[in-house]
Amino acid sequence: MKTKLIVGLAALLLGVAASFAFLKRGTPAPEVRFATLDGETFGTSDLHGKVVLVNFWATSCDICVKEMPKMVETYKKYAPRGYEMVAVAMSYDRPDHVAAFAKGRALPFKVALDTDGAIARSFGDIRVTPTTFVLDRNGRVLKRYLGEPDWAEFHGLLDKALGNPA
Repeated sequence: MKTKLIVGLAALLLGVAASFAFLKRGTPAPEVRFATLDGETFGTSDLHGKVVLVNFWATSCDICVKEMPKMVETYKKYAPRGYEMVAVAMSYDRPDHVAAFAKGRALPFKVALDTDGAIARSFGDIRVTPTTFVLDRNGRVLKRYLGEPDWAEFHGLLDKALGNPA
């Protein structure tokens, strides 16, 4: 039993380490197709020209739920300046739970389902939520956050990336 636990933890740590090594600052984001709750489909390249946040989250993730009001505030503040957000629900999250969460909280940004886990795998086999990527206007990774970001630092990054501070 103890050996299985050690092997399991080692495998988890290797997976997390591998995902950190995958998308580093300046790396182009993978080309993936998103399908939103509203029925919209688009690819990563369709978002070029905007500063984009891709947030992997789950309705069962306490930190994700806690940070969502700040995500909404951030979206409302920066969207007029060329900011887009895609909240990608993890494959294990039931679509009806995601839809109820999004509707109940009136999420103003794009909420996508990753029903088969392909988007999470493309972004480095994301398994820990929340995991967030900020992409520049050319689709390159500016920053990756694991857990809730430092909001002041995050907003400073957006101001700089958008090129026109408030």
